[in-house]
Amino acid sequence: MGHLRICALSAVLSWLLFAHSSADLPMCKPSDYHFEYTECDVLGSRWRVAIPNKAETCTGLPDPVKGTLCSKEGEFLDMQSQQCQKCTAGTYSLGTSVAFDEWDILPTGFITHGMTTSEGNAFINCSNSTWTPKGDYVASNTDECTATLSYAVSLKTPGALSFEYFYPDSSIYFEFFVSAAVVLQLLACQSKIGVQNDQCQATDSDSRWMRTSETNWSHYKIELSRGNNVLYWRTATFSLLGSAVKPVLLRNIQVSGVAYTSECFHCKPGTHSSTAGSARCTPCPADTYSNKGATVCHDCESDSYAAPGSGSCKPRPACTENDYFYTHTPCDSEGKTRLMYKWSEPKICSETVEGAVKLPASGKKQTCPPCNPGFFVTNSSACEPCSNDSYSDGKVCEKCPIGTEPLLGFEYKWWTTMPRNMESSVLHQEFSNSDRRTAWEVAGEYIYTTPGVQDTDYLTLTLNVPGYRAQATGKDTEMSELSRITFVFETLCTADCKFYFLVGYNKWNNYLVEQWKGRNGKQSYSYSIQSNKTVSFTWTFLRTEDFSMDRNFSTDAAKIYSIHITNVIGGVASQCRRCAVTPDKTDSSCVPCPPGHYMVNATGACESCPPNTYITSSQPVGEAACVQCGPNTERNRAYTACLSDCTLRVQSGGKAVQTYDFSSLSNVTGFTGSPRFTNRGLRYFHRFNLNLCGRESRVPASCVDNVTESGKVVKGYVCQSTVVPSDIRSLSMVSSQPFVIGDTLIGVTTETTLGGISSPSWMFPSASHQLPDVIFYYKSSDTTQACKQGRSATVRLRCNPTASIEDLITLPSKCSEGTCDGCTFHFLWESQHACPLCTPDHYREIVSACIQGIQRTTYVWQQPLQCYGGESLPPQKVSACVTMDVWLKLGVSIGLIAALLLISLSCYFWKKTRKLQYKYSRLMMSSEGKECELPTADSCAIMEGEDAEDDLMDLTHKSFFTKIKSFSRERTSDGFDSVPLKSSYQHQQEDEEEEED
Repeated sequence: MGHLRICALSAVLSWLLFAHSSADLPMCKPSDYHFEYTECDVLGSRWRVAIPNKAETCTGLPDPVKGTLCSKEGEFLDMQSQQCQKCTAGTYSLGTSVAFDEWDILPTGFITHGMTTSEGNAFINCSNSTWTPKGDYVASNTDECTATLSYAVSLKTPGALSFEYFYPDSSIYFEFFVSAAVVLQLLACQSKIGVQNDQCQATDSDSRWMRTSETNWSHYKIELSRGNNVLYWRTATFSLLGSAVKPVLLRNIQVSGVAYTSECFHCKPGTHSSTAGSARCTPCPADTYSNKGATVCHDCESDSYAAPGSGSCKPRPACTENDYFYTHTPCDSEGKTRLMYKWSEPKICSETVEGAVKLPASGKKQTCPPCNPGFFVTNSSACEPCSNDSYSDGKVCEKCPIGTEPLLGFEYKWWTTMPRNMESSVLHQEFSNSDRRTAWEVAGEYIYTTPGVQDTDYLTLTLNVPGYRAQATGKDTEMSELSRITFVFETLCTADCKFYFLVGYNKWNNYLVEQWKGRNGKQSYSYSIQSNKTVSFTWTFLRTEDFSMDRNFSTDAAKIYSIHITNVIGGVASQCRRCAVTPDKTDSSCVPCPPGHYMVNATGACESCPPNTYITSSQPVGEAACVQCGPNTERNRAYTACLSDCTLRVQSGGKAVQTYDFSSLSNVTGFTGSPRFTNRGLRYFHRFNLNLCGRESRVPASCVDNVTESGKVVKGYVCQSTVVPSDIRSLSMVSSQPFVIGDTLIGVTTETTLGGISSPSWMFPSASHQLPDVIFYYKSSDTTQACKQGRSATVRLRCNPTASIEDLITLPSKCSEGTCDGCTFHFLWESQHACPLCTPDHYREIVSACIQGIQRTTYVWQQPLQCYGGESLPPQKVSACVTMDVWLKLGVSIGLIAALLLISLSCYFWKKTRKLQYKYSRLMMSSEGKECELPTADSCAIMEGEDAEDDLMDLTHKSFFTKIKSFSRERTSDGFDSVPLKSSYQHQQEDEEEEED
């Protein structure tokens, strides 16, 4: 305000100086100048000042006059007379407000420009990415550039801003914010994107993102402060799927709090004001039109038509089969229904034109189909819901037997009337004021889309639910499915139609879950509901995105045959389920089996599941509900999932058991793939968040959508989102399109296949095969059109002692997005913490030489090193030792002694052997002459001198010491010499020899 007061006073002084120095110029005529008002002075007064149209052309301008305040609606301030006057008929005034409802061109004061959102891609030309006037509204851009629409206004009093917007597509980021900025500095700030203050500095304090439109135009209002305000509307597209994006539309922008209204505005075509002093113009009804500044609306001719708020009439085309549809009447008191044909509303065709078709006659009455399950037929043939403790097949309600409870939900498979919690609507872009609201009609066995005003209409069907019954699960539950919705549908298309299924996370935001293009045969789709915030489900059908005034594809339609949603509060039951038989049951309420137990079929008895299994539902029936945990996993305490404590023991190839500890890798880790580019050159990335393992207290990985206010968050072991570098809202990254890749751990193993999920080795070839990779297998329960079995992921851990925790997470080189088929994702994580724990088998000892009586033992790792953590290397050992020369001397001495002993023993045994040989020879000689008869001894004792003789005979063969010993034995101890005696046999031989002689 201070700046503008100074500027206003400077303008007044400049005018006075100019008047003083231009006395010789001609007197100014009223056509030579115009009036403007200054800002309020310190006394709260404004002054009317005459401003020349051209400088230095005339003199004698009127003196400044204290201004008049005109703030009533329907009036304006006449600058000449300084009087407040009423607006004439055909015009209107908002008093202290300004309104912009005509967008044939961009109104004065509005500025629009485009700028790329991708850093480093300055080559993208975004000069044409602007907001475009479309007559009744202004439309945003639909490309990757940032388009900004701004308007600067100075408020004399606190005011307000209101506008209407149509924001149906969450692929566009749309925000509105207000900045206080000096008008004179606005041009200097135009090149900057973001919230701006008086110094053109960006601030995010007033930044506001917009809620997506649900079914029609949304209204937004915000208070504005006194002074200068700059209003910003900004959009950028983040659609990376290649599909067309619907723009954001703005209309009826109104700002209150301005100082005065110096003129009245003409009513735009299609509206009128019949009296003077009107604050606003009234739209013309259907089949009427008006020109700009009209006071009345004119009727169209009988052969022409006009939509509400039209500025002209159009000729009626001939009616065709595409201009009517069929439906069933509600069942009457007789239980009968009739097939009826109706014209599509609003009816624009003519039945009298040549070649026009007539509306077919209604069909005969038919018996009504039964009510939907959970309902019964009343006396008036209407369908009413059964009570909470009853069930039905659509005819009669019956009480659930004792020991059972109803399965509550909604199941629609007969379509005679629109269910109370369902509604249909048409979203128009061009004819947004149409009062037509019916887009889907019942047809007995299905509900289908009827012809719209245009082929580009969005035909929506919405199912609202109040919430879901709480499941009896523990706080450590991994799988939190509250409900499940299943529907059977079919699309019959000749053009490029699209069928969308959206989920409403609150009353304002819808999130696209799945879409189908073109013709699709009859099929079923199921979606798991895991949050109580999911309160609505929307089906939308679009015949074509190419705008045309004609109904060329009215026969294209979508059909829904059945919708079934379970566990809904306020639902009805089509069947009952048996309650668990528990001994401590004290009331009549139905309780499930205890955790880890399943119900035996038809008995209600609860049996314990086998060891290390988890339960697949809140009330499992049959042993098949117990699912065995995968390898190296254990069930959690709630019996709902299998977990890994981040440790693993592996034995392969007959080697020792390897122990792994992945605890250091268990924290949530994020990594980004290589950059990718759209057709316009917008750079984006696939961002993955990973939670490898952990027990119940672990923090799961999460991915968020911050493009819209919905703030959708998905959680699991592995998730993905698309991020775009952006300057929007001062965010470095804008994240969108999050989805879960794996929310259940299947198992941990070194095998390359588990549970139908494969991790081929060729995706991540290894130069070393000494250690096998450890692979974590995950699976997601979310199914899509492309992944009918759900998504899955494998995380391959590879030992790399040189890598840190954060780096070296890579994607397959042949599948740069992490997946080759869009369903199974593969990741390689190289880390030192992926190595087995070190043990004594991983190091060896080195013994040094004995130096000066000291010997050292050092321990070193085996190379290449393939372990981390665990046991550390033992410290070096020092021990005493003896040098080699002492051991050598000792060895030589021992060797000599051993040699002498060996020689002595050899001589001793040789002597003994010789004596035995001699005795044996004597014995053999004495036995000669008598064959086979042993010699008989002549006496019982050895003859005297026998030994001596033997010694004499052997004396020559004995050693010197032995001979001395033998001679010493020849004399007895009494001093007599020993004489050898002959045997009796020798004496007999001698006697015989003497007789012969």
